[in-house]
Formats: sequence, structure tokens, C-alpha cells
Amino acid sequence: MDAIARKPRRILLVGGGGREHALAVRLAGEPGVAALVALPGSDAIAGVPGVSVVPGDPLDASAVVAAARAARVDFAVIGPEAPLAAGVADALVAAGIPTFGPTAAAARIESSKAFCHAIADAAGVRMARAGAFAAPGPALAFAAELSAGGRGIVVKADGLAAGKGVTVCDTLDEAGLAVGAIFVGARAEAADAPRVVVEERLRGPEASVIVLADETATLALPAARDHKRLGDGDAGPNTGGMGAYSPLPDLPDADVARIVAAFHVPLLAELARRGTPLRGALFAGLILTADGPVLLECNARFGDPEAQVMLPRLATPLAPLLLAAAQGRLAAAASDAGIVGFLLPATPDAAVGIVLAAAGYPDAPRVGDAVAGLPEAEAGGGLVFHAGTAHDAAGTWRVRGGRVVTVVGRGPDLAAARAAAERAADAVTFAGLQRRHDIAAGTGV
Repeated sequence: MDAIARKPRRILLVGGGGREHALAVRLAGEPGVAALVALPGSDAIAGVPGVSVVPGDPLDASAVVAAARAARVDFAVIGPEAPLAAGVADALVAAGIPTFGPTAAAARIESSKAFCHAIADAAGVRMARAGAFAAPGPALAFAAELSAGGRGIVVKADGLAAGKGVTVCDTLDEAGLAVGAIFVGARAEAADAPRVVVEERLRGPEASVIVLADETATLALPAARDHKRLGDGDAGPNTGGMGAYSPLPDLPDADVARIVAAFHVPLLAELARRGTPLRGALFAGLILTADGPVLLECNARFGDPEAQVMLPRLATPLAPLLLAAAQGRLAAAASDAGIVGFLLPATPDAAVGIVLAAAGYPDAPRVGDAVAGLPEAEAGGGLVFHAGTAHDAAGTWRVRGGRVVTVVGRGPDLAAARAAAERAADAVTFAGLQRRHDIAAGTGV
């Protein structure tokens, strides 16, 4: 393979949220990258130097392939989960375009929680006791069994739910309501497929460990912790994520490497054994119990808002590694970069991200409110990654989604990074703004 094929110059980025904004900033700013084209992108992504956006439906595989060909890209990076489940990576690969992002078959490890449990069971990876059900009756019976044994209950929609399909239940009645809500309006054509997974509730802090992977290597980004609940103290409903921080004082690098060996490597091997190897990102959401780490779920892409705090801490160029994974030669690229073992090089500093969400989020986000203070947040040293904004005709930023921006502060340690994030977040205002004030609080540093 020639040197040009190893050094990406033109990249297609599929998606337009906060994770994709962070990826655009990171990739477009790396040496050797001449252009990055985002579909559909966003007004904020279009403002990144070296980036252009093209309109299109990211779920329309033919439109994505056409955009990739028109832009003459070296490879494609798929950000969100929905295009992966829709087979967009399959179409790009079939068109001869290397793609960082798994096929729909491999992405089932995210798009079906029942499938994730099946893969983990076959791979010998520890998960919570669980059952997958196609009807509410058996699901409620299993929930009652867990409840009678004194165990808590977690109810999960089997399919994609934008990070909001999980209900942690304190009582059997709450579990009944959660199960019933999932089956309301369920598709008749999938009557025999699992629609709900009921799990035993586990206790402990959570951790997000995301790796770049192909058939040859597995390389972990810096670990992070996401805060899913809407309100301070983990109150309120689950969301797509209200903030994140990295590194984790309770998960040192040596433990991250052990997690990769014990969780990611066997999961990837089982996918490959089934004929569906994963080339892309594998996200293991873990809970650190008193008896050791346990897998909660897998995603087949970078996390959001985890990417916003992980990517700024990377101490090695990312684009060549993404291209290498897309081409199935990640081990060789890691060797060329001097990377040894399971961990990507990271900076010694810390990053804390605070999500600013729209009024009514997560159930009924209100759009249209004017957003002020973004330049002030950046002038104070904050990184601002747009997830749900758009410019109006006058150039004013407006709310157009549930999670509006993620504001990231950096510092020599988590305390300093948290203070910087709080200052930057305080500068941003819009009507009905919702945020947490306890991201990375109590980390002991």
C-alpha cells in the first residue's frame, strides 16, 4: 500500500451532532488532512476551518455514497448509530470506500440489546442477569422474579433509543410502567422479535471505555464517565447524556488495559467468529461493582458527550488510525506510530464537559430560543461543541435540538477542568436552559 493511501487527505464525516462537531474539529486540524466533508453537518461544523457541508439524509445509503464519490474522499467516518443500523457502512464499503464504522450486522451489538447479551454470553463476558422478551407478560414475570429476590430492575428498549431507552426502576410498579411504555405502538411486523430487555440492577460508578478496532488491533481512547440523568445528584429521567469527564481517578490506565483485554477483545473475537468483524469504534459501557467491572451495554460508535472530553486528550494523530482501521491494518499503523499495548497515548491533563439542554428536554424539547454567550465561553478557554443549534437569517444561534451544546473545560487536573467548564457554561444563556452543576464533582482530586 502506498504512502498516500496511508495518509488521509480527504474525509467524509457522516452526522451533524456534538460528537461529529468534536470529530470535525479534531480531524480537520490534523497534519495532512486537506479537506473534511460533513453530511449533513451543521452550521457549527461548517464553521470549522477546512470543513464543508453537503445536504443529504445520513440514513440514505445511496446519497451518502454519492456524496463520498463526488468529494473524492479517501475514507468515511460514520458518527451516529442510526446510519450504522441502516447499513450505510455496508453501502460505502461495497462502493469501494474504506469506512470507519461497522456493518449493520456488526452494529447489532448496539442496535439490539438482546443481541449484545448473546454476544457477551458466547464470548464469556460478564453482564447483569437479564432476559429478552417479545411480549409484556413474560417481561413482567421476570421483573417480578428479580424484585422478589431483592434485586433492583432495569428496563431497556431492545432497539436504538438515542440513549434514552433505559429506565432504572426502584419498584416493580415502575418496571411495569416502563415495560408497558416500550410496547405501546410496537411494530406488528416484528411481533416475534425481542422488544424489551429486563436486567438485574447493579450498583457502582459507571465508566465508558471506547476502542478503535479492526481484525488486527484494539486501541483504547482515554476512559470517561458520562452522567445520564437530567438533574443534579442523578435525579430525573435518563437522557442522551448531560456531561462527561476524563480521566477517571478510580480507573487508572492499567485497569483500562485489563478491561480491554477482558471485555473488548473477546467481544470483537466473537463478532469475527460469526463472520461479522467490526471495523470502527466499540464502546463498552461498564459498571464498576464491588465484585469487579460488569458490562452494561455496547455501542458501535464514539459516545456523545464522551467524545467531546476524550478527543481533546488524545496525544496522537487520529485520522491515520481511523483510516487504518477502515482498511483492516490498525496493528501496522499503531506500530508505525510507536503505540504499544492497548492504550492510545493521552495528554496528562483533564477535561470536563457540561451539556446545556433545551427547555422540555428530554421529552419535548423546545426549539427556536436564541442562544447567547458562545463567544464568551470560548474566549474564556472553553471548547464549545454544538449538538442542536442553527444560525437564523440574522446570524443568531438558535436552539434546534434537545442537547444544544457541550461546553468543555480543560485543566491540569479534574478540579481545575471542572472549574473551567463551569465558568464557560455560565457564560451561555438561552430561555429554559437545563444543565447539571455536579459533573465531575466529588472525584477526590
